[in-house]
Amino acid sequence: MIVMREVNLRSVDLNLLVVLQQLLETRHVTRASERLNMSQPAVSRALQRLRDTFDDPLLVRTAQGYDLSARGADILPRLQKLISGMEQLIAEPQFNPAEAEDVVRVYGLDLEVACFVSPLMKVLRSQAPKMRLEVRTEPRNHFELLEKGEVQFSLTGMEPQAGEGQYRRLLIAQSGVVCMMAADHPLASEELTLDNYLSASHGLVSMTGQGPGHVDERLAQLGRKRHLALRLSNFMTAADFCETSDLLFYLPQIVAQRIALGRNIILKPVPDELRSAPINFYLYWHERHHRDPMCRWIRQRILQVI
Repeated sequence: MIVMREVNLRSVDLNLLVVLQQLLETRHVTRASERLNMSQPAVSRALQRLRDTFDDPLLVRTAQGYDLSARGADILPRLQKLISGMEQLIAEPQFNPAEAEDVVRVYGLDLEVACFVSPLMKVLRSQAPKMRLEVRTEPRNHFELLEKGEVQFSLTGMEPQAGEGQYRRLLIAQSGVVCMMAADHPLASEELTLDNYLSASHGLVSMTGQGPGHVDERLAQLGRKRHLALRLSNFMTAADFCETSDLLFYLPQIVAQRIALGRNIILKPVPDELRSAPINFYLYWHERHHRDPMCRWIRQRILQVI
């Protein structure tokens, strides 16, 4: 039975393994030095250190030149496999969409997903047919899902309240705000002023189901308040309630235009006092996925399709 002696790797110069591979493959100090772009004396010194490390000559002189010792012959195939594995470990991984079977997990509210993610499916089907897209739209904290690694991407116009340095983001769209109402609403033919806007009842789409909306915070600054008759957790149903009631909805224009299609609904400019800077929609991802080849490819495709 052969017993292996214990080795302290910290005492071994692992750079010598590259030299050893060339020495064992060429069985010649000069040719090894040429392959390594090193001087012959430097390779000779490295060979001596390797002999000390392995406690074996590794290369032995014969009538035809140098040959491998029994230990050298045993080491060579394992060393070649080891060096190849180390090169693959260090090399940047390559992503081949045509063969990839990855799962892309995205979170966003229903209309954000419809506007910005649904076009991605066509790209995946044509360029990465073995990949799968999983979309989550239930009311959740966008950034909590990223932090826990439950999704790779999150679509939102919101910004993280904590841990901002953990996230990367890409601006994918900007949108103004509009007021959405039924086409037969009493205010449909009027210019919206702050007073007649506040005389109506309102619906609010809230992802978390908690807290006031952006427009309510703005009204509070003005010392005003609106009557909130309905709170929803997704955009898709807003059109149903809007079309069949007297409720007004203050929405991003890009979202309102999407849900108003084919409906008895109109969009009107909001009162001057409630106009805001454009709403930015971002694609967020966690730092852990920033250099992942698949995630980089997905980000590039999203930019293309939107």
